[in-house]
Amino acid sequence: MTADSRRYCPQCRRELISRELGGRPRLACTVAECGFVFWDNPVPVVAAIVELAERVVLVRNAWWPKGKFGLLAGYLEPDETAEQGILREVMEELGLQGTIAEFVGTYPNPGNNQLLLVYHVRVEGEPKLSAELAEIRRLAPGQLRPWPYGTGVALRDWLAQRGHLDHRLSESSYSPP
Repeated sequence: MTADSRRYCPQCRRELISRELGGRPRLACTVAECGFVFWDNPVPVVAAIVELAERVVLVRNAWWPKGKFGLLAGYLEPDETAEQGILREVMEELGLQGTIAEFVGTYPNPGNNQLLLVYHVRVEGEPKLSAELAEIRRLAPGQLRPWPYGTGVALRDWLAQRGHLDHRLSESSYSPP
């Protein structure tokens, strides 16, 4: 739902207005009995810094432009934990069983209204691209150039923790759209 399409209450179809609620302006129904508030809570997304033979796997989704790569990521299913979700995504997208090495952290991605739950996942074998992926790149940690938003911030933190970040956070050809 886009901001422009949020003009009417999904419960009673009356007009929504902006009101101060929870310390922020929120769209709320004009009918007090209805009580609908559009809280605009972020969607949980799992992402992985996939390590294969001491290289990090970056992916280009089929709908991304050529030259744009990012971390493997996907939405959680309603019945799974974040750990189950990221291992499922690795299996679905690369056809490989993964092992969680560590939880990297949580990162807001406000442009997409997401909360990113990022893991370092180790895999072995030869990746098999799913229909969602156009290609992959395998880069040594020293070759990576994190992007300044979304999963790029998690990648920067992961690289810095390992002493591989000898450059500043910057835009790169490996940034997702």
